[in-house]
Amino acid sequence: MTLTDNPRGNYLFLPGISPYSCGVVAAPGYEIVHVTLSRLLPYRRGFEVISGYLDRLSRPRHALCAVELRSPAPFTFEGFAQFNGGYREILEDWGLLMDGVNPVARTNVAPEVGPPAAPSLHAFSCTVPSEEEGPTFVVAGAGEVREGRLEISSIVREGEMSAEALTEKAAYVMERMAERLSGLGVSWAGATAVGVYTAHDPFPFLRSHILSPASDAARHGIRWFLARPPVAGIEFEMDVRGVRQEQVIKQ
Repeated sequence: MTLTDNPRGNYLFLPGISPYSCGVVAAPGYEIVHVTLSRLLPYRRGFEVISGYLDRLSRPRHALCAVELRSPAPFTFEGFAQFNGGYREILEDWGLLMDGVNPVARTNVAPEVGPPAAPSLHAFSCTVPSEEEGPTFVVAGAGEVREGRLEISSIVREGEMSAEALTEKAAYVMERMAERLSGLGVSWAGATAVGVYTAHDPFPFLRSHILSPASDAARHGIRWFLARPPVAGIEFEMDVRGVRQEQVIKQ
């Protein structure tokens, strides 16, 4: 993965696949702010909220660098591709793509409790000017699917739910997180939030395969969301961010 500059958005990103990049890091002189909505909104309305928020900060739409969605239930691979097409159209309408490459990172999961009626916006991240030192970043969500291959055959230990299989899935995802952190030029030491998304009990491998490899980030614990990754058949997903500002906005 090649770290690519997005000068209009004041961040750099790791190219991923059509629907999202693998992660973003703020450019010098800027920082990434993480913003959570007080309630879920259908994601198209959510983008209106993002637009209004950026307008109030006198920031361009290009400052949007990461999006977090919640879905009613996991998609099929075909359904996920269809959804991604509509989502990408919004980014195209906003003029965010760079020569057809999507710079915006994303996490999209399906809550097991209180799922939304339709795909909805949960949170987003954007860049703002800053004099503070130290990088801020967002690593996009990733499940136990081999990079760049959204198909059943690419799922690690596909169809297996044993403790051994889930541990292997978690280990694979942690490797992806570490690779993306390295690609962004940051480390676990700078992480302030580590998200785990699974409907399975992570405790058997929490110490050995998540907290221990996360080293310094372990002091923040993890945020375990009882949620499934966005595609049926994927069982374990994670994301990571390192920010100085966490905000909640009400609608």
